[in-house]
Amino acid sequence: MKAEARVGRGERVVSFDEALEIVLQQASWARTPRVERIALEASVGRVLAVPITTDRDQPPFDRSTRDGFAVRAADVDAGTWLAVAGQVRAGTLWEGALRGDGAIEIMTGAPVPEGADAVVMVEHVERSGTVDKPAIRLAEGRRISAGENIVCRGAEARAGDEVLPAGTQMDAAAIALAAACGAGMLEVFARPTVSIVVTGDELVDLHDAPGPQQIRNSNSYGLGALVTQAGGTPQRLPIARDRREELEALILQALTADLMLLSGGVSVGEFDLVEEVLRGLGAEFFFTGVKLQPGKPAVFGRIPERDGMRGVYFFGLPGNPVSTQVTFACFVEPMLGAMRGAGGDGPRFVQATLADAVQGRPELTRVLPARLVSNRSRPEVKLVVSQGSGDMAALARSNCYAVLPQEVERFQAGDVITVLLR
Repeated sequence: MKAEARVGRGERVVSFDEALEIVLQQASWARTPRVERIALEASVGRVLAVPITTDRDQPPFDRSTRDGFAVRAADVDAGTWLAVAGQVRAGTLWEGALRGDGAIEIMTGAPVPEGADAVVMVEHVERSGTVDKPAIRLAEGRRISAGENIVCRGAEARAGDEVLPAGTQMDAAAIALAAACGAGMLEVFARPTVSIVVTGDELVDLHDAPGPQQIRNSNSYGLGALVTQAGGTPQRLPIARDRREELEALILQALTADLMLLSGGVSVGEFDLVEEVLRGLGAEFFFTGVKLQPGKPAVFGRIPERDGMRGVYFFGLPGNPVSTQVTFACFVEPMLGAMRGAGGDGPRFVQATLADAVQGRPELTRVLPARLVSNRSRPEVKLVVSQGSGDMAALARSNCYAVLPQEVERFQAGDVITVLLR
């Protein structure tokens, strides 16, 4: 999508939905990540670049799903006693075939003996006979059909089938399946590198003592954590002071990463220099503001390839910590998802019931720190009491964001609203 013509100072302020659509469109064109080979046990959260196929049928034999007795269903009816010829456990094979007038005790996960076509659950039989000559029969009122309590060989997958396609994010279930297929090494997309430039004369580093007019640089650490959680590798740069030359030098240094994040300096104050410096580097802006609270000054664009410098997408995020993290969740995380090979599906939204009435902002979408409480009957979301977009303690108490769309004056308790997961 090409940046549209802008008016005045080149501003383009869009709605929340428009901003998300723009980000997702650009994400679909984002540079394909590099590929690397890693061990299966190191793959949690990584994204497959090459599919995984099965090296054998799954399951590799007809498998019993219950503890019980392997039988031929046609030979079983209530009142008929079947001699138990022996036992087969998981990890063992029954030698020979089942006789039609017999049964073989079998454990969950064991291979079904040749000749058997059903497994009667141990709870559904009566026992008789001696220790040396045990027998069973189907309990009164029970029935058994061919195929019951058996998963046939290859029912889950055939040898050579693709079971985990490229683009799969590896979680516990995917890792277990890969292990079952013998995939000890995986081809995955590399983590995108993300440079973080935080601006402001009022900032001091974590390890420095702040003066009475200064604050610690919390955004650099918060953004670094968000980048890591989203599957990227953060590269935290020094604080950029509110001077053009210093800011430009740090931005040029940041362009070695796959994505650049700038925090602060994107509003309209005299010392908000980020947009001006980016324009001087030939940046293309897709939007320069969003009708969003908090996060209205958020900027998204791309510095094109030129003079041997490769093109890099960038986000200019507001400097207030809640605004920074809200805009990251809404816009940066979907872009990072695409850049690490996971696709550009957008933020993770769910629906929940609002616990208390909340005032809306007809001209803005509000995305506010909240707590989602789930029980068996329904999820409920409650806004966290906050002093505004600088209240980091309120943000830390939250576990999600309540999304309140524009054009609604007031939301009532019991309304079903959208929740942005974190």
